[in-house]
Amino acid sequence: MRILLVKTSSLGDVIHNLPVVTDVHNALANAQIDWVVEEGFADIPALHPGVARVIPIALRRWRKALLARDTWQAMRGFYAALRSTPYDAVIDTQGLLKSALVARLARLSGSPGAPPISRPLRAGFGFASAREPLAALFYNCALPVAQGQHAVLRNRQLAAAALGYTVTPQMGAESYGIVAPPVLAQSGVAPGAQDNAVLLLTATSREDKLWPEPHWQDLGCALAARGLRCLLPSGNAPEQARAQRLAKLIPGAVALPLLSLRELASYCGAARFVVGVDTGLVHLAAALGRPTLALFCASNPTLTGVLAGNWAVNLGAPGAPPTLAEVLRSIEAWI
Repeated sequence: MRILLVKTSSLGDVIHNLPVVTDVHNALANAQIDWVVEEGFADIPALHPGVARVIPIALRRWRKALLARDTWQAMRGFYAALRSTPYDAVIDTQGLLKSALVARLARLSGSPGAPPISRPLRAGFGFASAREPLAALFYNCALPVAQGQHAVLRNRQLAAAALGYTVTPQMGAESYGIVAPPVLAQSGVAPGAQDNAVLLLTATSREDKLWPEPHWQDLGCALAARGLRCLLPSGNAPEQARAQRLAKLIPGAVALPLLSLRELASYCGAARFVVGVDTGLVHLAAALGRPTLALFCASNPTLTGVLAGNWAVNLGAPGAPPTLAEVLRSIEAWI
């Protein structure tokens, strides 16, 4: 049975979709799963051994130069790759017009549906469930999935309803199905130095999600005093400047150079534990089974917090960022 998953972005949303792959393979032994994802996040589905093929799309890049010849050539190449395989089921777990259009462009198998489905299907959230309700018009199987649940649970329920199996309530790191690649000797931090490394994820895409730099400095100094080494990754120049400022103030800390997602996954998987704001990397760390503390200052952890068993902890709420004392109490057992 050939299945195409459409979840293009963002990083956290892509990670939240990984348990769907695990569920499908547990329920359907003959499933072969492909995945359409934004090119910048293609490393993430590739970490799951249950994903046969990753099909990158570059919507973010294309819309910046929509009239350019190179853009149209790239779009034709993507269309050819998408249409090269007929699918028994195409499942859009994003629920946006852009993802629904991608699902509509995919080619369905011309044969009767492979069990347990009766016909080839394009499935997605129904009008009352989708983030953009008009996306439901692009499916031949629009399904109701209750809102107000964590994004991981909604993804799992949608795929289960489409393919005719039942999801189990248990949710641990193993459900994500990914393993971190080994850390390479680079950045001044050799693989053997990871045992006492703590990853501090200080950067996020929204200013209101940031935790104050003085708090990070105090946290880092407290960890250094306990013999732990703080690693501070970043994704762009302003984030790197913040990491470098903090590294100068925290004894033994290292501001990592700009790294690929695969390399960042290596550091997440090798860290003793991870503390981070609401960003995709904190979800990646939790998915890799590392003790992870997610700090929430402006978003709702009930809907998008880290979800991977007892070692994934959410702290804070919109308008009520966690205090330094709360953070130190939460990680005391990990130290």
